[in-house]
Amino acid sequence: QVQLVESGGGLVQAGGSLRLSCAISRRSAGNYFMGWFRQAPGKEREFVAAITWIGGTADYSDSAKDRFTISRDNVRNMINLQMASLKPEDTVVYYCAAASWYAGVPPRREREYDYWGQGTQVTVSS
Repeated sequence: QVQLVESGGGLVQAGGSLRLSCAISRRSAGNYFMGWFRQAPGKEREFVAAITWIGGTADYSDSAKDRFTISRDNVRNMINLQMASLKPEDTVVYYCAAASWYAGVPPRREREYDYWGQGTQVTVSS
């Protein structure tokens, strides 16, 4: 069982930066894929970035790869999403997710993630 709690969302001006964090609670040790997704009202959840908990292999969507950085903090049991050069279209709810590990790159499909946080709202003003 894994529990995820996001924090760090809020209001920021276009061009600004924001860091999202996801606190992870789990009963068993081992490797996981940790991901960030986002969802606008009326739209499907969209992959943003993911990282392997052990090893740190990261993957990004095209919209995120030049502006966002995903990282893990093994001591604090957290993952972070550092977002820079934010745009009004980044205004959505961001979700942290966890998926069971397998030998390969982090998954991008929503259905491959088993655990989800409640989400945190990011609003970018123009």
